[in-house]
Amino acid sequence: MAETSLIVGGTAGIGAELGRQLARRGSDVIITGRDRERARSIAADLGDKVKGIGVDIAKPLEIETALADIRDVRNLVICAIERDTNTIKDYNVERAINLATLKLVGYTEVIHTLVGRFAPNASIVLYGGLAKERPYPGSTTVTAVNGAVTSMVRTLALELAPIRVNAIHPGIVGDSPYWAGKSEALARTVERTPIGRLATMDEVVQATLFLLDNQAVNGVNLNIDGGWLLM
Repeated sequence: MAETSLIVGGTAGIGAELGRQLARRGSDVIITGRDRERARSIAADLGDKVKGIGVDIAKPLEIETALADIRDVRNLVICAIERDTNTIKDYNVERAINLATLKLVGYTEVIHTLVGRFAPNASIVLYGGLAKERPYPGSTTVTAVNGAVTSMVRTLALELAPIRVNAIHPGIVGDSPYWAGKSEALARTVERTPIGRLATMDEVVQATLFLLDNQAVNGVNLNIDGGWLLM
């Protein structure tokens, strides 16, 4: 019987590529997005073993119903993000609430909903980001919630044991769709990265697979930044 992998926020970029890789390994993959039809369309492009469903985890009261039919989850990756630049001078409360709800309540409610439906050797990977340690103007909410993800990993690993819980914190991923056409900004970051280049989507995917697979890794926050935080 094939394992089930659920990727929350798997309709674009790293999440979609992760779905493709897990399907190639033989997993039955479910990807989610806020738009159900878009999720279904992208799932069809990723392979016969991929299914798409709609769920907006910034609306946590809807999560239980959306995930009601999912069982025997071996791999759970929650990589849904909301990019936000929200300065204190022009602070947008609605956007801040949406982001905090998505990551702090939505992430947790997904896991709560699936408790009792994980496979015995299940593994969970949450996505944070390096804004937790490298803030920028307007990142107060992003920095705060990504910092909170580092703590969630430890509490969840204890509560859910023996299910493993880890987090991955990518830096700037140079070949992701978000950074297309922004070569000038990327060049400045490359200059401050010891390996002389930026992390790639494939490297983030491979790091995620490592956290899912390695049975001895638990409660870990893994930075994927080429050493950027050292500079």
